[in-house]
Amino acid sequence: MSGLRTRSACIALVLAAISPLLAGCDEPNTATAAAQTSQPEVSIVTVKPQARAVLRELPGRIAPTRVADVRPRVSGIIVNRMFHQGSEVKAGDPLYQIDPRPFEVELQSTEAALARAKAVLEQASLQARRIATLTSQRAAPEAENEKAIAALKQAEADVQGREAEVARAKLNLDYATIRAPIDGIVGAALVSEGALVVQNDTANLATIQQLDPIYADFQQSVTEMNQLRRAFESGDLDRIAPDALKVRLVLDDGSLYPLPGKLLFSDAKVDAYTGQVTLRGEFPNPDRILLPGMYVRVQIEQGIDTDAIAVPQQAIQRNGGGGSEVFVVKQDNLVAVQPVRTGSLQGGQWFVTEGLKAGDRVVVEGFQKFAAGDKVRPQAWREIDAAAATTDSQTAHAVR
Repeated sequence: MSGLRTRSACIALVLAAISPLLAGCDEPNTATAAAQTSQPEVSIVTVKPQARAVLRELPGRIAPTRVADVRPRVSGIIVNRMFHQGSEVKAGDPLYQIDPRPFEVELQSTEAALARAKAVLEQASLQARRIATLTSQRAAPEAENEKAIAALKQAEADVQGREAEVARAKLNLDYATIRAPIDGIVGAALVSEGALVVQNDTANLATIQQLDPIYADFQQSVTEMNQLRRAFESGDLDRIAPDALKVRLVLDDGSLYPLPGKLLFSDAKVDAYTGQVTLRGEFPNPDRILLPGMYVRVQIEQGIDTDAIAVPQQAIQRNGGGGSEVFVVKQDNLVAVQPVRTGSLQGGQWFVTEGLKAGDRVVVEGFQKFAAGDKVRPQAWREIDAAAATTDSQTAHAVR
């Protein structure tokens, strides 16, 4: 019994002696784990130059493709309005009816005069043939034959004049029905039944605008156009084929108009007051979403940068002097500040013209976790996850 006690006491002394040694062996692992825990995790993107279209977003206004003012071509009293205001009309559709009775009477009068002229022509023709026969038999002088021929030609001319009067009367009768000159949307009726309208009056009866397709007029500074031309000449940008050129619209609420358009022309002169050149795009408008006078922003592809560098919008920071900078993770995972020069913002991406190169690791998320010079644990940034997190956050806020 005493032997067992002695052995237990010896084991206890041995364990007490090696415990400090075991604790000393664990200290480096514990220190390493603590160091790793102290390094914040940040999301980064690795810079990869790639071909990107150079977009310009310019202010513009919507304009109708064609505009026609409806005016009377004959004078008279309006007896009927045959269209609904704001409706779609086709070229040739009747819009107003002028009292046709005066024109009908005029047509009957000219037709009667034509009939009389034809009767005179028939008589003159018979007389001319009779005198020609007598003259050939030397039974009538040559002078009588000449008079008969002249009378026949006068009768023929009179018939032609009367036929022209009949055609004019028919035309005026047709003009008594005022028709739409073009396809489009007719606006407000500016006269009502009973109003007297005067031929070729400057006041219009209604206005028709063609809205499908529709134009977007926008302006670009001549300075930007010169910069673009120099970039093409130097090879910094590649030209886009005319048939591949895309023009898009951003509406006043920030949404993108779903149907792309095409660039029609660029004005050949510069506005002396604004220093801008006018451009025009044409867009399909089947649902009449675009209306004349609407303010829009026009996105136009004006070139291709074959080795463009772009980073997410949130990666660009502003320093105290107003300059742009990014946080770059070096090879030893230390964070450094890198000044950059930015170009345009397109689709949530800033184009970086100076300051970054291929392979640079740029911090996108986690700025509040570190300061310049700290060591971090970089993780690849996933745009899909970031968008999902933003959506979840907005949903939770809405529920609250």
